[in-house]
Amino acid sequence: MTGVLAKLEGVSRTYQKGKEKVEVLHNLDLEIPDGDFIAVMGPSGSGKTTLLNLLGGLDRPTSGTVTVGGAEISSMSNNKLSRWRSTNIGFIFQFYNLLPVLTAQRNVELPLLLTNFGAKERAKRAAIALDIVGLSDRARHYPRELSGGQEQRVAIARAIVSDPKLLLCDEPTGDLDRETADEILRLLQVLNREHGKTIVMVTHDAQAAAFANRMLHCDKGTLEAREAA
Repeated sequence: MTGVLAKLEGVSRTYQKGKEKVEVLHNLDLEIPDGDFIAVMGPSGSGKTTLLNLLGGLDRPTSGTVTVGGAEISSMSNNKLSRWRSTNIGFIFQFYNLLPVLTAQRNVELPLLLTNFGAKERAKRAAIALDIVGLSDRARHYPRELSGGQEQRVAIARAIVSDPKLLLCDEPTGDLDRETADEILRLLQVLNREHGKTIVMVTHDAQAAAFANRMLHCDKGTLEAREAA
């Protein structure tokens, strides 16, 4: 690993809940080296997903700064942030979020619609991404024709199609059985080790966390390092 890809400095995030202010993250400092694979664990409501949203530019800190790939994203305009996100961040969610009316190929192409690539280039890049996740033979299949594990592989292909620096995974195996979950986690390891993707994965599953290089525990808005399982 060389250099720091992402950095949070003095980051706090407070939400208004009725008349009450709830601080989800408190004065957080975090450095994520380029090429790292981090698992973030902790109880529900501890700020794990908020951390992912801040790193991906889906949310902004109440105070502090978020820098990813040398860009301070916490101060970007919404339009600039949307463009930046489309080429620098890949999101992987628990429930895949595939569009049922589109084939696997078309689902993977979706992030490229925000780029200047033409139709042929989009198709080429989507085909490469599907090949990386081992689903070239399912390119013309619709989500209803795929297993849960295959749907998640399509979602991972969609996340990597724009060759982002950082993959943010929110419970990526939470809806899968153990065997299929481990297949997806091994794929994430390949993306990390062989394709140089930096990964931050939120999970409640200690077995899933063991696939990461290191583990952070999030609780009451703070982070602390934990030994890998």
